[in-house]
Amino acid sequence: MGKSKQVGNHNNGKKKNIAKTWKTKRRTKDLDQIHADMIPTNAAKLLKQDVDYDVTGCGQHYCLHCARYFVDLKTLKEHFKSKPHKKRLKQLREEPYTQAEAERAAGMGSYIPPKTIEVHTQQVEEDMD
Repeated sequence: MGKSKQVGNHNNGKKKNIAKTWKTKRRTKDLDQIHADMIPTNAAKLLKQDVDYDVTGCGQHYCLHCARYFVDLKTLKEHFKSKPHKKRLKQLREEPYTQAEAERAAGMGSYIPPKTIEVHTQQVEEDMD
């Protein structure tokens, strides 16, 4: 009986820092970027996109608040009832930070509490074919 020859290091193809890989893979838009998307002109462009075969659902079913694409209208409507969507709506109620607010926090002015914004789930247009 002979001993088998060991080749290479013994990590069996594992990546060393897998946590960083997963964090960047699942990266979504920040809240201030979503607030910029919620401006009516930008929202109209995102909700009425051209057909793109590289995106899930050909880019036709998009949740504006979560910045996610869905396969069909049914899954989009189910997403509107889900806990992550409601949680995101609650996060979006607070106005995004501005440079003026950062300066006030640094002592260059008096504190003004952040305003709340009314955020509602987007309207869905159902295709009648």
